[in-house]
Amino acid sequence: MMGEDAENFSQEDIDRSISYLLPSGLFEKKARPMLRPPKDYYPPQKAAQFDNDGRPFSFLFYTGKPNYYNLMHEAADWLNKVIQQEDALIQRGESLDGIPQVNLARSEWIGKLALEKIVIEKLKDNEYERFINLLERILKQPFAIEAQEFIMKFRQKIEAVLSKEVIEPLQKDENGRFYSRGSARRKSSNASVILTDGGSGKITINGEEFLRTFYQLCHREDILFPLHFANMLDRFDIECTTEGGGPSGQSGAIRLAISKALRSFVDEEFVEKMRQAGLLTKDPRIKERKKPGQKRARKKFTWKKR
Repeated sequence: MMGEDAENFSQEDIDRSISYLLPSGLFEKKARPMLRPPKDYYPPQKAAQFDNDGRPFSFLFYTGKPNYYNLMHEAADWLNKVIQQEDALIQRGESLDGIPQVNLARSEWIGKLALEKIVIEKLKDNEYERFINLLERILKQPFAIEAQEFIMKFRQKIEAVLSKEVIEPLQKDENGRFYSRGSARRKSSNASVILTDGGSGKITINGEEFLRTFYQLCHREDILFPLHFANMLDRFDIECTTEGGGPSGQSGAIRLAISKALRSFVDEEFVEKMRQAGLLTKDPRIKERKKPGQKRARKKFTWKKR
């Protein structure tokens, strides 16, 4: 590094110099020299909390967490403000209808670690829950819209995780009717489905009537739920082919296959609603294996003292 211009010496020059001085390399990360700005390694520090006479600036200093309790006081002030606005409206005899609400769609509360970075203090679980409960209490008030800017500081957006699978376009059969296909698995069962538009709601499974294949109500509800969710129970003729597994696995596979085929008939917004309802998520549950020395996966043999 000697002889280099200090003013134009960049971070890349520093890293190149270190690799030149230590050609063999240090493979343990903790043993490598660090010549980067301290803020890249160390968390942010609190500002000075005392004046020249040694007196703390904040009246909450002796609580041990002044930043957290300042935030709690600010949230409590907002709660009192929105309650006062509601009381004033009631005293004037006006209606509370028509007041806009805070839009919380596609967002959720930040986690405890994110809140700790904001206050730069370590928090307990009950302290985090107490703060979130206070914010939720503000949201229950009619005039919560007044505190929207304050509340949204502690919410983060939820990114839509859309399926990467390409939704196949609709196809036409010999009679000119649109249809789509879908296939899925559940446990050891495979299912493939053909949804034909303009039908009467008839469902056949392996060439047999739907009600003759599944006798339990829970399995029938599994199959009909995607169509009921889309309010299209009597719109399609459905032909299903299943193999392997039992009725629980087959009904779950058919449900997922119908949901996948149904995507071709609805828009992207409704596909996202289906995903949020769990219709496009594969059920990963399978039967737990038997354990050695036990009767089944969890059940034990009868124990006798003598």
